Amino acid sequence: MKKNSFMFTNKEHTLKGIMGTILGVISLTSLVYIIEDSYSTAGEVPIQYGAVAFLTMIFAFVGIVLGVLSKSDKDKFYFFSYLGIVLNVIVLATLSVILYAGAYA
Repeated sequence: MKKNSFMFTNKEHTLKGIMGTILGVISLTSLVYIIEDSYSTAGEVPIQYGAVAFLTMIFAFVGIVLGVLSKSDKDKFYFFSYLGIVLNVIVLATLSVILYAGAYA
């Protein structure tokens, strides 16, 4: 019979990783909204969507930098660091595909 055991630790999540994840969620949500609205209106969108896409790109770059910097913290949990990096890379990859398709389509 296995004895239940608990491991107590004083590790916490990195604040930079959490902020990177928040920026990734904001960026991904904004990008999904822009894509969905652009698709539903057959590409007839206001010029402000370009500004939102640009800010999304800036947020994604900052989120990646925060995620990478949070990996340098010692004795912490890195779940939000990795999650923030992945979300922001997805946003940048999606924006890259959109820009590539717009330039060469």
